Amino acid sequence: MSEHSIQGVETKKLVWRRDDRGRLLEILRCNDEIFNGFGQVYVTVVLPEVVKAWHYHKKQDDSFVALAGTVRVGLSDARENSPTKGRTAEYILSTDDPYVLVIPRGVWHGFECVGDREAMVLNVPNMPYDHEHPDEYRLDPFKNDIPFKWNAKRGG
Repeated sequence: MSEHSIQGVETKKLVWRRDDRGRLLEILRCNDEIFNGFGQVYVTVVLPEVVKAWHYHKKQDDSFVALAGTVRVGLSDARENSPTKGRTAEYILSTDDPYVLVIPRGVWHGFECVGDREAMVLNVPNMPYDHEHPDEYRLDPFKNDIPFKWNAKRGG
């Protein structure tokens, strides 16, 4: 987890429920304190030595969970009126230590694959993606003013 928190970033520790048939991971419930509404559910995959960064949303909050592999998530608060404006944070998401990471609108974010196998991240944003008017603003992962360095070799 991060040493420096960013206002509005929340986590929910998840617990694998096991029995003789296997295991179950309950991720997000509508009565969770961190639940900000439902827009859609999607899965994204990132390959080893690749970063998917940087972007932020003006309207949308994201809720990330690692379904396979491990990702290193980078955050940078760009919100003008936030007491944590300019602060960066890092989170490691993995299936071995599962939790939901809620990223509020206005926070730059991205993630890179950690390890030698692809990682899969589930996102439950509170708004559906609008293909005609995307709520997504991007920066190059390596050439920017964000004081956070990726280990990945390539990105987008």
